[in-house]
Amino acid sequence: MKKICSIILLTLSLNSFANEATNYSFVNVDRTIKVEFHLTSKKTPSYKVFFKNKLVINTSELGLLREDANFYTDMEIIKVSEAKALNFNYYMLQGKRNKISYSANQYTVSLQNSTGEGMEIIFQLSRDGIGLRYHFPKTSNDIKKIKEEKTTYNFDASAKAWFQPMSKAKTGWKETNPSYEEHYSMGVPANTKPAIGEGWVYPALFNSNDAWVLITETGLQGNYCGSRLVYNDSSKALQVTFPQKEEIFPNGALNPESQLPWYTPWRIITIGSLKTITESTLGTDLADPAIPMDTSFIKSGLSSWSWVLLKDESVNFETSLQFIDYASSMNWPYCLIDADWDTRIGDAKMKELVAHATAKNVKLLVWYNSSGSWNSTEYHPKGKLLTHEGRVKEFSKLKEMGIAGIKVDFFGGDGQSMIVYYHAMLKDAATHQLLINFHGATLPRGWQRTYPNLLTTEAIKGEEYITFTQETADLQPSHCAMLPFARNVFDPMDFTPMVLDSIPNIKRKTTPAFELALPVLFLSGIQHIAETPAGMAKMPKYVVDYLKDIPTNWDDSKFIDGYPGKYIVMARKRENVWHIVGINGENTSKEIEIDLSFVINESGYIILENDKGFQQQIISKSKNKKFKVTMKPNGGFVLKV
Repeated sequence: MKKICSIILLTLSLNSFANEATNYSFVNVDRTIKVEFHLTSKKTPSYKVFFKNKLVINTSELGLLREDANFYTDMEIIKVSEAKALNFNYYMLQGKRNKISYSANQYTVSLQNSTGEGMEIIFQLSRDGIGLRYHFPKTSNDIKKIKEEKTTYNFDASAKAWFQPMSKAKTGWKETNPSYEEHYSMGVPANTKPAIGEGWVYPALFNSNDAWVLITETGLQGNYCGSRLVYNDSSKALQVTFPQKEEIFPNGALNPESQLPWYTPWRIITIGSLKTITESTLGTDLADPAIPMDTSFIKSGLSSWSWVLLKDESVNFETSLQFIDYASSMNWPYCLIDADWDTRIGDAKMKELVAHATAKNVKLLVWYNSSGSWNSTEYHPKGKLLTHEGRVKEFSKLKEMGIAGIKVDFFGGDGQSMIVYYHAMLKDAATHQLLINFHGATLPRGWQRTYPNLLTTEAIKGEEYITFTQETADLQPSHCAMLPFARNVFDPMDFTPMVLDSIPNIKRKTTPAFELALPVLFLSGIQHIAETPAGMAKMPKYVVDYLKDIPTNWDDSKFIDGYPGKYIVMARKRENVWHIVGINGENTSKEIEIDLSFVINESGYIILENDKGFQQQIISKSKNKKFKVTMKPNGGFVLKV
């Protein structure tokens, strides 16, 4: 009997050891990316990431702690699936590419905890990266609550990071933080802790073992909160972390809670060169597909906007008329009328503005304050969008007036109840055929695919901050040269770019050609242009003509050259026309060689600048398939072929 018991114990011990020690390898189609998965000695799920056989993410932990169950330690592997090939195509109404193909190998790891409850970890390895998420397959009628996510990213000590600090909730002007509006830390050790003390927002860029790695999340539904990265001293790794306690809709949930079954958002790891990072569509590939809706009302394009340079007093009937005419003269489809329009102009006069704009082939966008009690902002209309009933009433009025869309400002953070608020507003706006622009808001995390009426989102320290302080203006060149490598890789960004003339009371550090490049460099379904009619009137005719024909939805995008925070050159195509733009984020001249072999057309022009201002040159591809461009310090160029 003792001998039989010893054999059984030895067998169980060997099986347990085998479960812990077994490495499972997951690879993408072309075998450039590999994930090694296993259980640690504590039976915690863990993984490593290799790119071209080089280790880029060291052993990192996975798992979740629910209030009712532990899915982090004492886990057992029940089954690991074979690779399942995934292939699909989808279409985007805005962004770097409109027709997108996705293919990946999917692997599902089925585990159970010490009480026999199941959890799956799903890995999808595509050519440009990894998506991973958790799934509770069981069905329950009661609400389950996750108190901590244990997903980590463990980089080697030599890895460098480019990322943006998370602000402290309820700080800043009128307690409006957090809104993803801090300056980036660039090229710092990956274990750096921000001075603010609240971790780092997505997307976060890393250079590890000669590979570039971009980490973010997508597929964020109303059953989860937005997350961020905080360095964990115990695990010596960056950990996915939930929001600060203040980041909630009044009396709403902070951390994730849901019935089962339950899928968590995708954790995304894009891997490769800077070309891979900037050309990737992984953030929309793994986002939820578009909801059923009529998209015929959705049109992207440029917009005039008085407030950014002229501030509150510009929100009046006469100035609005001027900016409508300005948009019409520039062939821009929109004009945005900002805060307090409901009293400074009023509904009756707004209807007159709509009629005037319609005659000029321009549509109007109007501003709203999203907030209830979570900050002390006074701008209005305020408090009208807090409930479904309130939104239906307000959106019905706007639809009847002929308003095309709304800019909604001053959200309250990333708690689950706030995420529910975003989703509810997008759905109600879609029903009433209204376009949406979120300001003072969170990163959209692929929502523009799920809700095609979401044209853009701020979530960045943009042009309006440059108009506020000289310190922000001084940092603009490197800040702008950072954004195509992180914030604007996947999600539309309402930076509200381009001041060609001057900013009141600010000494601009960028040159006019730098500014001219931004509406093409930055991706946004609606590009709100900061320049005023008076400033535009000072520009050469060829600059004005160039700005009359700038797309915001592209057939293709190509990375030409660049480095985060220093410079970038991007090419974007619409039909058979290529727009190639570059900016120099440093205070020294930079010479770039551009290979035009990918361009079909033979001729075009380039707008540069010299000491006297803009200059235009005709170029011919047949004569110069490769040619060199010199960007002035903090300067830029635009090239159209």
